[in-house]
Amino acid sequence: MKPAIHYKVGAARPNAHLFEIDLEIPEPDAEGQHLSLPAWVPGSYRIRDFARHITSLSAHSGADSVAVRKLDKSTWQCAPAKGPLTVRYQVYAKDRSVRGAHLDSRHGFFDGSNIFLRVHGQEARPSRISIAPPSGDTGRWRLATGLQAVQIDDRGFGDFQAQSYTELIDCPVQMGELDFVEFSAGGAPHTMAISGKHDADKDRLAADLALVCQQHIDLFGSVPVDSYLFLLTVVSDGYGGLEHRNSSSLICRRDDLPVQAEDGISKGYRRFLGLCSHEYFHMWNVKRLRPTALAESDLSAEAYTEMLWVFEGVTSYYDDLALLRSGVITDTSYLGLLSQTITRVLQGPGRLHQSLAESSFDAWSKFYRQNENSPNAIVSYYAKGSLVALALDLLIRRETMGVSSLDDVMRAVWEKYGQSETGMPETAFEDLASEVSGVELKEFFACAVRGTDDLPLAEHLESVGIIYRERPAVSLDDVGGSAKGKSMPVWFGIKTRVVAGRLIVTHVLENGPGQKAGLSAGDELLALDDIRVTGKTLEKRLRRLQAGEMTRLSVFREDVLIELPLLAEESPRNCCQLLLNEEADREILAARSAWLGGSR
Repeated sequence: MKPAIHYKVGAARPNAHLFEIDLEIPEPDAEGQHLSLPAWVPGSYRIRDFARHITSLSAHSGADSVAVRKLDKSTWQCAPAKGPLTVRYQVYAKDRSVRGAHLDSRHGFFDGSNIFLRVHGQEARPSRISIAPPSGDTGRWRLATGLQAVQIDDRGFGDFQAQSYTELIDCPVQMGELDFVEFSAGGAPHTMAISGKHDADKDRLAADLALVCQQHIDLFGSVPVDSYLFLLTVVSDGYGGLEHRNSSSLICRRDDLPVQAEDGISKGYRRFLGLCSHEYFHMWNVKRLRPTALAESDLSAEAYTEMLWVFEGVTSYYDDLALLRSGVITDTSYLGLLSQTITRVLQGPGRLHQSLAESSFDAWSKFYRQNENSPNAIVSYYAKGSLVALALDLLIRRETMGVSSLDDVMRAVWEKYGQSETGMPETAFEDLASEVSGVELKEFFACAVRGTDDLPLAEHLESVGIIYRERPAVSLDDVGGSAKGKSMPVWFGIKTRVVAGRLIVTHVLENGPGQKAGLSAGDELLALDDIRVTGKTLEKRLRRLQAGEMTRLSVFREDVLIELPLLAEESPRNCCQLLLNEEADREILAARSAWLGGSR
């Protein structure tokens, strides 16, 4: 067996936010070893150029220095060495996101794509990873990672191993004063390592997460790992997640976590459980089921696919559905979440211009690089993708009289591609959906995935006894679902945000009254018909208007006062509300029970 590549990770200067790494290469390339960091991290489709955070890099072989030449923004070449090569480098770590690296006197975290240089030509060689506690640690820091432990102390620091570079960078590391929640699902131990001050009810967390994880395991038939780790960072304000092979990195607000003796389930906790559910489902759908383009990428450049809607959209469909099927939330709560997803899609004019296939393909340049015009130009492959999954599931159930469902399709895709971790061709999902269900779905996918027409969701939901309604917004921040209060009589077709006490237009929606009047993103709203408007008074002022009434807006644009005549228009019906139809016939009620309960 060839000797392993050895990475030694130190944190001698946490106050400087620097990780120090010694990379020992036993058998470097005789013609000069190439090294690089990935340009992007799997699961987040944007070029991030992690090498820009390397602040210094040098090399030596024994007592001899080895020259290093930088070839491009992410790649270095070391001069030929006569023996083993050691590369020493520092990484600046001040990114507290789930895809970065962070280090200070209280917390450490890194995604391997930020830290571990790729040794070109030796990606399949095993590696050894030694991680030491930071300088100044008083013994309270602990470490958690999905890396396989070789020899570690009782706090988790020590030596680990990975069988390949791909495995190495797919196991993030968290360290600090960690709190642990443990439970079992599918016969495998599961752990949540929590960093950050919190007062969460850990027993409830364990119980609820066990139910949700077990629901996903039941869908696919087994858990594909020996153990699973949630790495959670608790902050005052933040949200995000990133999937990994046997773990996930999560960020949530402190107030999202449940506390002792809390009745029911708060919106924040429901959202947090949905995040955990989403990243856990990715253990099958993305980490092992993935398109060929992503499976074959070396992470140095974009990898294009029209299938992100399958991997993110289908996952988004199942994340909240699993909360219901596991019994963590009620059917009414689930319909509220589904209503909000439908509303997000309805309120974006971009859905009429960009297809799901295009949204997936252009994720690198559009979805992950949004600007003030994005609502008019793009559609989310997460949100609309989940609605296509919903429509597909209900269509298959209806056409097969409940004999087949999307659950069966996912199991078949898993068995054919996921278990062997074979890259999926671009048409594989659509082909298998038709094959497994026996339903001709060519026209469905042509319209839903490659077209831009709205989905006939009312028809699909009616087949399972769900009443679909579209209503006007009852407030400027109406997100859909059940609502109390009178509808807004008019709308301006704009979105605003208060910045340093100023009411700023952030988005002007296509063909809305604001666009017709000449409003522009970045304008500061001052007055409506000579009366000052603020973030607190804008909605009240709009409620005094009637559709067809001409108004005058006063705005600052680049410090110049502008007067704009605006014709108020009737509020569109772009908020969705879903209700249970308890008067549906027995067959429809049975179909609804099978759908929401997770049986065929």
